[in-house]
Amino acid sequence: MQAMTASFESMRVAGSASAPYSVQAVSASIDGAQAKSSFGTYLDDALHAIDARQHAAAARMQEVDSGRSDDLVGAMLASQDATLSFAMLTQVRNKVVAALDDLLKMPV
Repeated sequence: MQAMTASFESMRVAGSASAPYSVQAVSASIDGAQAKSSFGTYLDDALHAIDARQHAAAARMQEVDSGRSDDLVGAMLASQDATLSFAMLTQVRNKVVAALDDLLKMPV
C-alpha cells in the first residue's frame, strides 16, 4: 500500500516538474515503469495488503470481543485503517474504469 502511495506521489512530482510533455520523456518513463513492475503488480500488492489489514483488524476486534485484549482503541484504529484502505482502493478502481471508458469512447 505504501509502495502504491509512493508511486502515485512520484508520478505527481514528476508530472509537475516537466509540464510540457515530450514523446521521448513519456516513452522513457513508460519503459522505466515496465522495467520495475507493471500496474497489475501494484494492484495485486495493494489487494494483498488491504486483505491483510482487514484480517488483522478482524482478529484484533475478535480479541477484544472475547476478552483476551483490552486494546479497544487499537482495534478501532485498525478497523478504520482497513476501511480507509479499502475505500482508497475502490476509488482507484473507479478512476481506472472511468479512464478505460474514456479510451473506449475515443474515435479510432
